[in-house]
Amino acid sequence: MAKTVLNKLLALAVQNEASDIHLKVDGPAVFRVGNDLVDTSYIPDAAALQQFFEQITQEEHRQKFHDVGDVDVSLLEEDVGRFRVNLHRQRGTIAVNLRHVKNTVRSFEDLGLPNTLGRIAETPRGIIFVTGTTGSGKSTTLAAMMEYVNQRFRRHIITIEDPIEYEFKDNMSIFDQREVGIDTASFASALVHALRQDPDIILVGEMRDRASFEAALQAADTGHLVLSTLHATNSTQSITRILDFYQKDEQDSIREALANNLAAIISQRLITRAMGNGRVPAWEIMLNTPVITKLIQDNRLDKLPAAIMGGDSDGMISFNMSLLQLVNDGIITEEDALEASDNPDSLRMNFEGIFLSADSGGIIGDRSL
Repeated sequence: MAKTVLNKLLALAVQNEASDIHLKVDGPAVFRVGNDLVDTSYIPDAAALQQFFEQITQEEHRQKFHDVGDVDVSLLEEDVGRFRVNLHRQRGTIAVNLRHVKNTVRSFEDLGLPNTLGRIAETPRGIIFVTGTTGSGKSTTLAAMMEYVNQRFRRHIITIEDPIEYEFKDNMSIFDQREVGIDTASFASALVHALRQDPDIILVGEMRDRASFEAALQAADTGHLVLSTLHATNSTQSITRILDFYQKDEQDSIREALANNLAAIISQRLITRAMGNGRVPAWEIMLNTPVITKLIQDNRLDKLPAAIMGGDSDGMISFNMSLLQLVNDGIITEEDALEASDNPDSLRMNFEGIFLSADSGGIIGDRSL
């Protein structure tokens, strides 16, 4: 595509490592840099945004925008990069949100993520969920896991995303990247067809509904590795979110299927650095050990946090232990750690050197659960 009317603004955003650009008529363009919103001196008028709209859309996009007031498109801006774009109406005028699609995937070390994620990415089959709230870095973590595989193993990796967040370059592995709405009609449809495309790994940008989950289960059950994201704050909530796709009388069989096919749940939160700019991840890692499998099968989800705390020898880690390490390393403050914790009272005791048996990594037998 030729340069759009916003070419210079988008170049400025990329130069300043902005993840998102927000535009509306007669207001300053705003960049999201890290966790901060930063005003720019550029103030678009209605004519500029209308011109941009016409430059990046086709007739079907314009009809959808006319009908529902929202449309998502992809933009490859000349000499700048790729963006996912949402166009919507705001007080009767066009407003635009753009997210920069990165083509450089950072390593676990660069992102401050544990090397355990590499071992998880080597899992031969099953389902791996990366969970967190919007903006918690889920897609970045998934990309790092896929690049870890790409640097080391011969795999055929199919990604199904809405929109594509990172552009991968084939190295040891080969990638097919499909964007919902452009390359395929839906996540569920693409998942079903992916099974006929000889994949080793299928990455699904987001697990949104029952149909997508059932297609992912089928893929895992036939020997594939499926990775996806969920909007959930921890492992327990992630499983509950999946079960909520189903009626009560269906949930026992789904718990059994999930217990048999789940490989791991990685939950992530971004915490402001104590010194300098930016944020760092804290995480909870739950691996599907025999104890975890039994708890899911028996619907004893309230016991999962204790099992995670006691599973450090298997590679599991609780949010509190992750937060404690970040505080001890001087990376985040105690105040921010307590605010991010699911159990701040327990974390406060950890700061004082007091640990329950599970906190200290002792192996918890089923009786104590």
